[in-house]
Formats: sequence, C-alpha cells, structure tokens
Amino acid sequence: MSKRIGMEVAIAAAEAVALCRIDVAAVYPITPSTHIAEHLSDIVSNGELDAEFMTVESEHSAMSAIIGASTAGARAFTATGSQGLMYMHEMLPVASAMRLPVVMAIGNRAVSGPLNILNDHGDIMMERDAGWISLFAQNGQEVIDMIIQAFKIAEHRDVMLPVNVSIDGFILTHMVEAMEMPDQEEVDRFLPPFKPFETLHPDQPVSMGAFAGNDIYTEISKSKDMALVNSKKTILQVWKEWKKQFGRSYEPIESYKTDNAEILILTMGSMSETAEIAIDSLRAKGMPVGLLKLKLWRPFPYDELKKAVKGVKVLAVIDRAISYGGSGGPVCGEIRSALYDERNRPAIVNYIIGLGGRDVTPEDFMMIAKAASQAEKKAPKDRYVIYGVRE
Repeated sequence: MSKRIGMEVAIAAAEAVALCRIDVAAVYPITPSTHIAEHLSDIVSNGELDAEFMTVESEHSAMSAIIGASTAGARAFTATGSQGLMYMHEMLPVASAMRLPVVMAIGNRAVSGPLNILNDHGDIMMERDAGWISLFAQNGQEVIDMIIQAFKIAEHRDVMLPVNVSIDGFILTHMVEAMEMPDQEEVDRFLPPFKPFETLHPDQPVSMGAFAGNDIYTEISKSKDMALVNSKKTILQVWKEWKKQFGRSYEPIESYKTDNAEILILTMGSMSETAEIAIDSLRAKGMPVGLLKLKLWRPFPYDELKKAVKGVKVLAVIDRAISYGGSGGPVCGEIRSALYDERNRPAIVNYIIGLGGRDVTPEDFMMIAKAASQAEKKAPKDRYVIYGVRE
C-alpha cells in the first residue's frame, strides 16, 4: 500500500527508479540531478536493488552505456541536466533511432555561458528534436508517478522509444515535499517485467544501429517520427491505467479554473503551482483568467491544445527558455504554429521568465495576466517579452 512520506524530491525520484526494478544505471553526477544518482547508488550498494550501477567518466559515456545495456536486454536508467545533457546530445538521437526504451530524469538547469547552476528550461529545449518522449512534472508527486509511468510507456510494444522526465532544478529536486510513495507490490502490478523486442547476444548475432544511406535514411526518419506521434495513444492509455490503480489523473494539458475564462496562461513545470495562486487571486477579483499546464511536450498535444483554447480571447504562453534569434520562447513558437490555421484563434502573447533561476512569484503572474488582457484590443509591440529585465 502507498505510504505518505516527506522526502527530498531527488531522493524520491531515485526511490521510484528502484521500485521499477531497473537492471542498469549509468550516471555521471551533475548539479542539480546529483542526489538522484547518489541515492540510487546507495540503494544498489546496500543490496536493496539487484542492479549494476556504472560509474562512468562523462555524461556521453553514461548515455552510451545505457544504450549498450538496453540493446543487451536490460531495463536502463540515467539522470543529468544542463551541460551534462548537452554532452549527451550526440547519443540521444541514437537511442530513439534504435528504438531503445531507456528512461532519463533531467534536473533542469540553465546552460552555460555564463555559468549558472539554477533552474530554467534551456537544456531540455535544446534537445526537443532528439526523438524522445518528453514529460514535465510540476511537483514531487508527479516526479514519482511520471518516472514509473515512463518505463511502462517506453517499453510498450507499440512505442519502444526513450522517455525523459523534466524536474525543475533546485525548485523541485532539492525541495522536501509530502508525497505518496507506492510500495513494490503496487509497482510490480502496474509495471510488468521488461521483455525486449530484440537483444544483442553472441549466440544470436543481429545488427543494430547499422549504417543507412540516402536510399533508406528518409524512410527511417519518417518511421521514427510516426512512432513518436503515435506514442500518444499509449501514453494516454498508461495514464488511464495509472488513474484506475492509484487514483491520480494525468492529461497532456491540464486545466485550472478555465471555465468561462477569456484569458489563459500556459505554463510548464513547477511554476504551474505558483501560477495557480495568481489565478485564485485574480478570479476572486472577478478577472476571467484560467491556467493551462502543459505536461506532455513530445509528442506535442495539438488536438488537446486546440480544444483547450477554443473560445478564449487571449493566450499568454510562459517560456523558461529563449530561442535565440528566433521567435522568442520555444514553447510559444510551437503553440503559434499549432494554432496558425485555426479560425478565431486567441491573440497569443509570449513572456519569457525565470531564466537562470530568477524568482517567479504569484505577483509576476498577476502582472502578466493584466498585461496580456490588453492583447485582444491592441497587438503587442514585440513578438515576445523577456519579463523583469532590469534597465
């Protein structure tokens, strides 16, 4: 039976990984995901989990190692963030192209330069086209749940793709929260033993990740894209099963007080709960504003987005990253593209906030909502606003 606990979220993430009975973990620690690796290594060294914990010389080696482990038939896991995730970059498309169901926790952190160890989403946004399923957690409970869900999603025969779970660095990873931790029996009932589609073995040689020339590369790329797009069906089914067993529901885009809303704010990650406080306050004052929380980043939930914004006058998209020299925030760019052909689409405004760990308060969201409310009458001067820049 699930147990109510108070625990640092990074430690809880490691506990959730252990409950999934992984076979191999290969991790090169980097702030702020270090505690995930450290605690997981303790679990293995204490004999609480029968797994191989590999201490490697870099994040590139960590991803290479779990790719190798997965091809040999192991349930494999790693964790990283920021520069570590960028150092893995070369291998991320390899894992998805080889259809390997590995899972990675990302302690989201600003990328250098300048050097910064605090939170924003610049790291994961640079990897959005690597072919991975990508989930965003807003609190510790969702971290536990999504990590367990990730293995079931990744290993489903209709998916067979890697999954990453974004966990806001420090804001979540190093916070102590009250959470429900499932017990081993519950997780075993939800997550069956891993049965690989194909494995490398000396007795039965097969080729994996072989060279592909121009006569086949395009077709492989299309099949990879189709696999990622089609994975949404399985993701929704796994979330349905999770709700049935554990009582907690998940949706690609979750709504908060959106009934009769004329203005919507869209957020990702931990700042969603901060935004809820602002929504409560503004609603109490009679302002028709609501909140959308994007949980499924890849595959992008186009249908759910179009349904969620129907009849809304203004959509304020909040990014915690910049697409330098582009349209502003990468999330807003995606949303503008998704809604481009929609008739009567809302006016879309983009606010980039919280870069490099700068505090984002309920008052900030209240100011953003009030500024965004003017967008229907008067188009904003700029395509995006980097909020709170000191002059």
